[in-house]
Parts: sequence; C-alpha cells; structure tokens
Amino acid sequence: MNINNNFLRLQQNYLFTEVVNRAKAFAKAHPNNQLIRLGVGDVTRPLPPVIINAMHRAVDEEADSRTFRGYGPEQGYAFLRNAIIHNDYEPLGIQFTPDEIFISDGAGSDLGNLSDILGTDNRIAIQDPVYPAYIDTNVMAGRTGYFHDGRWSDIIYLPCTAENGFCPDLPKEHADIIWLCYPNNPTGTALTREQLQRWVRYAQEKQSLIIFDSAYEAFIQNDNIPHSIYETEGAKEVAIEIRSYSKTAGFTGIRCGYTVVPKELYGRNNQGGKTSLNTLWTRRQCTKYNGTSYISQRAAEAIYTEQGKQETRANIQYYMQNARLIRRQLQTAGYEVYGGEHAPYIWLRTPGNMSSWDFFDLLLNRCEVVATPGVGFGPSGENYLRLTAFGTHEDTQEALQRIKERL
Repeated sequence: MNINNNFLRLQQNYLFTEVVNRAKAFAKAHPNNQLIRLGVGDVTRPLPPVIINAMHRAVDEEADSRTFRGYGPEQGYAFLRNAIIHNDYEPLGIQFTPDEIFISDGAGSDLGNLSDILGTDNRIAIQDPVYPAYIDTNVMAGRTGYFHDGRWSDIIYLPCTAENGFCPDLPKEHADIIWLCYPNNPTGTALTREQLQRWVRYAQEKQSLIIFDSAYEAFIQNDNIPHSIYETEGAKEVAIEIRSYSKTAGFTGIRCGYTVVPKELYGRNNQGGKTSLNTLWTRRQCTKYNGTSYISQRAAEAIYTEQGKQETRANIQYYMQNARLIRRQLQTAGYEVYGGEHAPYIWLRTPGNMSSWDFFDLLLNRCEVVATPGVGFGPSGENYLRLTAFGTHEDTQEALQRIKERL
C-alpha cells in the first residue's frame, strides 16, 4: 500500500495550529495570566435568536415521524438555495438558478474539494499573503512543485503589498487557475469594481479560472466595493464563488456555506473540448458528499428573514466597531496599519522590521496578547502581523491598552 506522498511535502505545522500551540504553552507556564486571543479568527458573539429558534424547530421536526428528514439532496435543499438567490444575488442584479448553488459545510471544505474536478497540470496563481489552505490543498493535489526558501517552485505568487495597495499585479506568466480572496484575509483590504473587472478580463483572455473567496463580503461598509465577483461583466464565464456563514452569522461551529458554479463556466478536457464545470461539480458532490445537515440549512435560511438580517447585521457591526477601534488606536500609537475598514482583520507592520514570529512572541510574552504572524500567510507577509476583530469589546480594549503600555 502506497500513500499520497504529497502530504509528506506539507510544511511541518499548519499556521493556526502553531499559534494555538504557542499560546497553550504560554498559558501552561503562566496559569494565573489572562491571555487575550486576537489570533485565530473565531467568533465570540452568540448565535442570533432567530437562528436558534429555527434550529429548535428543525430539531422538533426530526423528533416527529411525519416531519422527519433523513438524507437530503447533496446539492442542498431548495428552500436555502432559493433564499440565497433571492437575497444575495438578485438585489445585485445577478440571476442564478438553484442548480448553480451548492450548499456545503463551510468555505474551507470546498476550497480544497474543488481540486477534484481540476487537472493537476494546471498552473496556479495565488495571492501572497493568503489563507494557508489555498497553498496546502494544492500541495496535497501535487500542483506546487518543490519547496525552497519559503516558496513553492510551481506557484505563481501574486504579491499584495503596501506598495501596490494590496491589489496584486496581473501575472506575467500564464495562469490556469487564480485564487483571489476579497475582502481579503489576512490583509483586511478590498478591491474596487474596476480592479476586480481587470482580473475577470485577464481570465477571459487567457481562458483561466478564478476561484473567488468572498467569505467576508457581509463586512463591506461601502457601496463602491463589490460584494460578488459576478457584479463584473463576464464573470460567470470564468469564476467560481465561495461563501460562508461562519463569520457572517457565527456559524463556525454550526457549519454551513455555499459555492456558486455557473452553467456558463467551462473547462477543457484532454481532447481540447469544452466540459461544463457545473456538471462535473454536481457529479462530484453526488458521489463524495452526503449533504449539509437539515438543521444547519434551516438555521442558514433564517439569516435571510427580516429579523435574521437585523440580528446578523448587529453582530457584524459589533465586530467592525472592534476593527475600527484597533485600527484607530494602533495608528495613534504610531503603528503602520491596514485593513479593518471592510473586513474584520487588521494588518499591522511590525516595528523596526522585526520578524513576524519575533513580534508574535513579544506580544505574547510581554502583553499576553495572541495574534497571527504575517509570514505564516506567505513570503510577502513577513514583517507583518494579523489581528482579528472577533474578540469582545472589553478584551479588544484591554489588549490595545496592554500594547500601548507595555511596548
């Protein structure tokens, strides 16, 4: 029996696992100290009441033989797929049919699972810095070449830096698959429609696929920032969009999201013919996925009620208040800070060109604050640190006070 040796090529520690391990070691060594965790981006607000009530009703249905539900459709229940179309896309002037919407257990799963329908010989371009799963899932699939000096040989890195406004330049080499995330994790920055349209035009010209992660679109505060890649002309021909309820509605433990695969989207088979990605993804899901739980889907449906919209919006604004506070107070303290305007992440340049992990350790040991080192998101993340706005107001304020007083 042979294994998939690509797994042995993964770097030793997944970024967030290493962050958690260092925080645990500190807490064990200092049991009386209170750590404030602004590193791993988990939410802290409880689920809105309308969602809790929807889940209770769904549980009660499962307790009655007349309303009990077993296996559901692998692509998701029609009630949620239609709610997504009517609430997330039609207000933007975008039309989809239910069989273009695929319900999942969260964005992270589909970001990796899409590899199943895409050839391993595709050349990939990935933002740098970026959510580590984009890289790691492609390592597992065998698309990344060898690792040397912090980089994979077969990845086209798209640097996102202060110098280019965290909007990467178009690749000079041909890229078959392009991974974009906006509003961005980790930098907290966003693209304008014009900037996003430029990427869609590139994909049209090069016959490339864009995998667009818009998990944080609900945090956008400005009408000039697109909520979906499909707001740009031609995007249905070149893009798959992935969304999640994890941060939007606090579903990090409930697990639900969705992926949009338009029928206009085609890839090439080994004879050079056109093949529908929607058809391939449908077949993949029906074979390898038993569907998201009925209870989770009823919970997600409740987000789209008027009460659900109000209650989830209130939680989002709670986190964005934290983001504005972090951004403002760190800037006042003299730090170079980005993000935090349309996303719950703040991207902080380390003082004096200190390495990301050194500044992480300094914050941990001197301020008892857990952040995430920027270099863990890619080479261009070195000398940066990511802070999240998902803490409580009280913890966020206390963390900022410690940083100002102890550093």
